[in-house]
Amino acid sequence: MPELPEVETVCRGLKPALVGQEIVKADVRRKDLRRPFPRGLKACLESSRIAGVGRRAKYILVHLDNGFVLVIHLGMSGRIVFQPHSYKPQPHDHFILHLSGGQQVVLNDPRRFGLVDLVPAAELDSHQLFAHLGPEPLSDCFSGPVLAAALQGRKTAIKLAIMDQHIVVGVGNIYASEALFMAGIDPAMPAGEVETKKVEALAAAIKKVLQQAIRAGGSTLRDHRQTNGERGYFQHHFMVYDQEGAPCPRCRRAGRKKARIARIIQGGRSSFYCPRCQI
Repeated sequence: MPELPEVETVCRGLKPALVGQEIVKADVRRKDLRRPFPRGLKACLESSRIAGVGRRAKYILVHLDNGFVLVIHLGMSGRIVFQPHSYKPQPHDHFILHLSGGQQVVLNDPRRFGLVDLVPAAELDSHQLFAHLGPEPLSDCFSGPVLAAALQGRKTAIKLAIMDQHIVVGVGNIYASEALFMAGIDPAMPAGEVETKKVEALAAAIKKVLQQAIRAGGSTLRDHRQTNGERGYFQHHFMVYDQEGAPCPRCRRAGRKKARIARIIQGGRSSFYCPRCQI
């Protein structure tokens, strides 16, 4: 599933090409994805102009000049790419915007776990998709003290805690493993028992690893593509994720050559870490 860096990469690719464009035609090519397309979607979109593009958690937000926001979630396999005016839709192209500049913006989703919704801008923060969400990890609203307060008294493992969207949004499995390694924290440690100094380090690591991944265009393990169709390449820089059995890069630098990356299962997902230096 695309995580925050992949969605942010898509948003940054969309923004310069979409803002100011009129939606000439909205082509809704099936009744539903994860849930039905909203009623009146086509009528609301057509002839509206795109005023801005943003992101909240893993949702893409396309702000329209008629007071509505087009909300898109990429699900497990979704991707958004630009295509020329002459492009012929493919079988898994489920939603297409035809722009006044001649391009088509195509949502392709083979597994159909994505989502498209339409929300009045004034109701966005209170909408069911967003009302429960915690702070954005790259914003000034997220810091060591904020994270420490959210973790206080929690017995769940720290890896699962930072993937909880109530605590901080957008930190998925890949980047949780990478941030915990960077901060030197055992992913199985109870969240409320992580010492304050390490929580500070973890908040900083979350910001750093997400920023690094965004600069690399995200991680393409299977489906993710940038809006120009190119793959992300942060997967070539993983320190621990999917590196089971490989030498720990931090221990190797310290001369501890026998330390190896291990894998455990947490919440049904694989966690990767170094048992020697993540304590």
